[in-house]
Amino acid sequence: MIVEYKGDYNWDNIDVLAYKENGTNFKSITRQVLFDGLDDIPCQLRYFEVQEGGYSSLERHVHVHLVLILRGCGQVMLGDTIHDVKEKDIITIPSKTWHRFRANAKSPLGFLCLVNVDRDKVQLPTAEQLSELKQNPSITEFLDV
Repeated sequence: MIVEYKGDYNWDNIDVLAYKENGTNFKSITRQVLFDGLDDIPCQLRYFEVQEGGYSSLERHVHVHLVLILRGCGQVMLGDTIHDVKEKDIITIPSKTWHRFRANAKSPLGFLCLVNVDRDKVQLPTAEQLSELKQNPSITEFLDV
């Protein structure tokens, strides 16, 4: 099977979907499910695109993520550190690690995300966990957009 690339980070017969059904802790982001498991390859490959000034939700999971930046540049909060990211960077998100992606003000941030098909549900921070995270001034600055 071949899924043809149509240009502008869209693929033939792949719907551009809302990032999540509900929530207010993310802004200006879409997702496309490019691959959803096959025989003995139980993984899902998704393409996310964060528009200028947007960001993904602050979350963590038990499962790990593998992310490849395909478009633009931005930042990622990974645990208690903020990292600049750009095209072709690879990010491994370990289990139970808080993370959020943010696009720079002048550029969208597009990335592939590889996860196991059988994965746990997202964990959002409680008010207490968020308060603990925000004791780090760089995290506070990153989250208060």
